[in-house]
Amino acid sequence: MYDPSQLRTFLAVAQTLSFTQAARRLGLRQSTVSQHVRRLEAATGRTLFSRDTHAVELTEDGEAMLGFARRILEVHEQATAFFTGTRLRGRLRFGASEDFVLTRLPEILEGFRHDHPEVDLELTVELSGTLHEQLAAGRLDLVLAKRRPQDPRGELVWRDELVWIGAERLRLDPDRPVPLIVYPPPGITRAVAIEALQRAGRPWRIACTSGSLNGLTAAARAGLGVMAHSRGLVPPGLVRVPDRAGLPELSGVDFVLVHGDRRPSAQGAADALAAAILAGGDRLQRRTRGTVG
Repeated sequence: MYDPSQLRTFLAVAQTLSFTQAARRLGLRQSTVSQHVRRLEAATGRTLFSRDTHAVELTEDGEAMLGFARRILEVHEQATAFFTGTRLRGRLRFGASEDFVLTRLPEILEGFRHDHPEVDLELTVELSGTLHEQLAAGRLDLVLAKRRPQDPRGELVWRDELVWIGAERLRLDPDRPVPLIVYPPPGITRAVAIEALQRAGRPWRIACTSGSLNGLTAAARAGLGVMAHSRGLVPPGLVRVPDRAGLPELSGVDFVLVHGDRRPSAQGAADALAAAILAGGDRLQRRTRGTVG
């Protein structure tokens, strides 16, 4: 038998790769988070994380536990809802950024709809910057999106790095401006990419602008240029640009959940969907497949 509280703590650490961030997310002391992980490792008889003073990484057994923990918690929540007789109702306006178009977010939403059939879920897919604006204007109840640098708002789902990606056959001419494939303003990755090139004194030009991830991906696959993108969400058919291309290093990026003004009719549904996303955060990530040759 695995303790649900320990499994929730394990998932929080696995998704943030930080005991400190997991403690903030769960509202626990860091020592309690460490204790939960130690007890779960004792229960399994396996080491789930390799950790030192600088980094936390999942072990092979930890990767296996991810799927088990998520499924156990899903069944636990379903049983709790069934026997307590709680049925959520109302209209929930949820915004997800374009970054999640190619992930398994639909599976999480499908599970939420199955568990809460009386909630009217309205989905908006937009740029992260646009979603934050709509949330502030009261047009959304919950947003899953990138967070602007130095923005403290939101509950961390996971932290990733931004990297340069492009077609495998793409070669950049060091004597010509860097061809950029970008979202339109207020795209967060657009701003990060341009600021990094400007700081490095590297000339650039806009080769393609699209508000759709599919549009940007098509342009990148055609070899029109490079784009800044989350390392964990690199679309199929694209790869990391190698260091020898001389592009400047990009900053990290936080994917967060942000609640709106918490309309009473939507608060319960928003909290339930946020919990489902946090529990299934590992399903939102796609690992890269190599680098340019």
